[in-house]
Amino acid sequence: MRSQFDKQLAQLHRELIEMGALCEQVIALSSQALTNRDTALAEKVAPLDHEIDRKERDIENLCLRLQQQPVAGDLRQISAALKMITDMERIGDQADDIAEILLCRAGRPLSAGDTLRDMARATIRMVSESVDAYVRQDVDLAQQVIAADDEVDGYFDRIKAHLIDRIAKDVDDGEATLDLLMIAKYYERIGDHATNIAEWVMFSVTGVHKTEAT
Repeated sequence: MRSQFDKQLAQLHRELIEMGALCEQVIALSSQALTNRDTALAEKVAPLDHEIDRKERDIENLCLRLQQQPVAGDLRQISAALKMITDMERIGDQADDIAEILLCRAGRPLSAGDTLRDMARATIRMVSESVDAYVRQDVDLAQQVIAADDEVDGYFDRIKAHLIDRIAKDVDDGEATLDLLMIAKYYERIGDHATNIAEWVMFSVTGVHKTEAT
């Protein structure tokens, strides 16, 4: 019985790694599409987002099977996984939202600055490390992810200030500026979801969630 359970738990880890890799891929694709002004890359995001949705359903079903007879530590990992896949699914949605903005602007490409590209790279790293922290049950790495959210928030604040100044100087550029602000906001939300994942990692290891620690 336990041997079968351990095999399914190992499968859960593999499925989470694969779902996390898909999340990294959709963020990277949407970011490359923005940087390269390439709608063909943007068109590849939606199918991957659908794959992320399918992974979420598969992992939910696996977790339901695993909840039969786990010990306390196993149950925490399973509960954390169920929470994590919700955040991963939303990460996929937000990467797809970025791609949709780019596709809607076909023929009118956006010019992404260095700060926005740095923000994209930071969010990809947060997503990757949050999933890695779960698989390794690494509290220190989870804490690093949580701390990195301040960096992403800082990028967003700088981008927002720059875009507000830009629109004040050139009202005719308003639509493109608002699109860039929306893209930055999606990256900021992706960082929030990666932070949520890291907090559930902390719960899976310690049994205490951040909201319960005060």
